[in-house]
Amino acid sequence: MFGTRTSDDVFFSAFRAQAEKAMAGAQELRTLFTEIDASHHDLEKAAEGPASSRVVARAEGIKRLEQEADSIAHEAMRRLHNTWITPIDREHIHALTTNLDDVLDAVEAVSERIVLFEVRVLRPEAIPLCDVLVRSCEKLMEAMRLLPGLKNPERLLALCKEIDELESEADGIFRRAIAALYRRGNDPIDVLKWREIFDYLEEATDRCDDVANLIEGIVLEYA
Repeated sequence: MFGTRTSDDVFFSAFRAQAEKAMAGAQELRTLFTEIDASHHDLEKAAEGPASSRVVARAEGIKRLEQEADSIAHEAMRRLHNTWITPIDREHIHALTTNLDDVLDAVEAVSERIVLFEVRVLRPEAIPLCDVLVRSCEKLMEAMRLLPGLKNPERLLALCKEIDELESEADGIFRRAIAALYRRGNDPIDVLKWREIFDYLEEATDRCDDVANLIEGIVLEYA
């Protein structure tokens, strides 16, 4: 039966671990954002600049999560290469592993640029967009817990729909953010910095939606 043998759980455990790392990274990024936002209203903290120990520590923590997630993905791919019979299509396993890994890659890219670009003040859309990402990752985590054995396929399909709705919400925030960014009077250097940051934030939510679409296809095929 679908995903019930002990040997099958190797892949499902990897999916859960990847989703857990992605969720932790998104939550850590949101904390990093809120700390920068709070520092903006505290002159003494703001004077420390973006390379304060707290911001750097958060970014380094996200980098560690990304490296741990990479190791999980590499091991899953190794096992896929050496496994003859898999619990779901090999293409599904490969795509789920890759897209889950891409979520945290995009999160890490944001935190890295926050430090490299010396961001002292957040754009107003940054935290709302990150909040949507966190909610998407939380729903991915729930979905990965239900995927083995296709526990509660109705809930799985509902989660996929909710993630898709969150991706649409993120697209709306992203469009407003870019429109505000390109208004006359904004510093050109800040425009370049924030365009890149927003692109990676939006990419992270896109990859969450890609995972949801894959899960939906698996449910419809196997349930």
